[in-house]
Amino acid sequence: MATVGTRIFTALYGKRVGEDRFGNVYYTEKKAANGRRAKRWVIYKGITEGSKVPAEWHAWLHYTIDAPLSEKAEDRYEWQKDHLPNLTGTKHAYRPKGHEYSGGQRAKATGDYQAWSPEG
Repeated sequence: MATVGTRIFTALYGKRVGEDRFGNVYYTEKKAANGRRAKRWVIYKGITEGSKVPAEWHAWLHYTIDAPLSEKAEDRYEWQKDHLPNLTGTKHAYRPKGHEYSGGQRAKATGDYQAWSPEG
């Protein structure tokens, strides 16, 4: 959720540009001050987390492109995966076999590892 100050600033100076499939809403300034480009920002749906911004909108937020890229499925390549936010620190985070939260039992070493020794 945006702070009260961000909500007030957005209501006074913001112009809605669009919304992504996660419900995040993107804004730009109605009128930029002389000598600088218009500010761009996002109001997140739910917890504020930068990794929730899809690539299409990330490029726009960072002034890489002038208009947001299309998020429509027909405009995507078949090899492109759907965007996922960073799940580190959540119960949905990736935990390989042997992780302490998964019981902590790792597979036995196969014997193909030899430790380095300075003597040769």
